[in-house]
Amino acid sequence: MDQPSETLIDGRARLHRWRASDADTVYRVVTESLEHLRPWMPWAGNYSLQDAAGFLAQCEQDWASGAAYQYAITIDDAVIGSCGLMRRIGPGGLEIGYWLHPAYTGRGLATAATAALVRQAFALPEVDRVEIVHDLANTRSGAVPQRLGFTEVERRSRTQPAAAGESGVEVVWRLTRHGTVGV
Repeated sequence: MDQPSETLIDGRARLHRWRASDADTVYRVVTESLEHLRPWMPWAGNYSLQDAAGFLAQCEQDWASGAAYQYAITIDDAVIGSCGLMRRIGPGGLEIGYWLHPAYTGRGLATAATAALVRQAFALPEVDRVEIVHDLANTRSGAVPQRLGFTEVERRSRTQPAAAGESGVEVVWRLTRHGTVGV
């Protein structure tokens, strides 16, 4: 199985593979972003330095096994968020997830990071589709796949929302290898 590059670039957004040594950075960026993340990310409840270290240990393990590829999003050498490619939608597919520090939203950086991930995903020969899943109430997350030409393929209800701001309806967007024009 091929692995993606450890560094990706799209315009001002630079992505680099998270490493175990980045715990202090992850902890700082997440804790500065907690109010912004809590409505959408169940893991953002009581975030600790141990949570950051655990996340990075999982990143290292997942990269080695090919289960997921997690990246820091940076501009001008400042870490401003996180994104990744995850093998949780079955053979031939990768799911993309992302979040940004609130001081950096609204600048097209999540879109740029996602575009870089899409290009990298389709550079892997076994990948024929990429998906983004977000809660219906998280309209800002939903704007990213719309901008990049993804197609909404499904809405599915959960028994209950996973985080405080969620509606409990997941929106699934898909882009296929042949639908990557402009990404």
